[in-house]
Amino acid sequence: MSHRRIAPNSVSVLSLIFGVLSIFMTIEKNFSCAALFIILAVVADSIDGRIARLLGVSGEFGKELDSLCDLASFGVAPAILIYQYAMPDIGVPGMIIAALFTASGAMRLARFNINSAEVKGYFQGMPIPAGACFLATYVLSGYSLSSFITAVMTLIIAVIMYSSIKFPDFKGKGNPLCIPPVIATLLLSIYMLYECPSAWPFAVMLAYTVAGVFNHFYTLFMHK
Repeated sequence: MSHRRIAPNSVSVLSLIFGVLSIFMTIEKNFSCAALFIILAVVADSIDGRIARLLGVSGEFGKELDSLCDLASFGVAPAILIYQYAMPDIGVPGMIIAALFTASGAMRLARFNINSAEVKGYFQGMPIPAGACFLATYVLSGYSLSSFITAVMTLIIAVIMYSSIKFPDFKGKGNPLCIPPVIATLLLSIYMLYECPSAWPFAVMLAYTVAGVFNHFYTLFMHK
């Protein structure tokens, strides 16, 4: 392995370590720390590719390592967290829904790996780090939804991750954001921040999710 590949691969492994630490924190029922470790894993995952591009390195090993780390940190860790935090009282159905989140994330990663050369300018389905961050920020938000609503919310995020909904990647031209979805999302965010200012990270993730879904169907309906 080239010495230049060590840096980005090490950051990918750091993301995995954060994911495993999140699982340990969930086992200890320290849910806030578990959620924070998932967010740290998202941060690490967001910079490993940038480091690789900065150093001018790429390769199949790094891609495979990144996907494996993503599955653990953004597929398994959030599923365990959301079940233990909000759904243990509904038992097996909660377990199945949490497991479906992991399964959807795995399929999302596999599809991304084989379609990355073809899909440009947008994300096909919500990226798995965003799905993980959605659940983690919910845990940190202070909102206390019922087990049933949380289960439905988790299942919806799982479906969106493996859907064909085009989420803007903010750097391409494949699926630009339209004004009506942006306005609707801003109004939702303002309302959430008014109700609970400390929940702004969850408001951001909910806004991103709603904007992506609304924008996709708006462009389909308007034929843009």
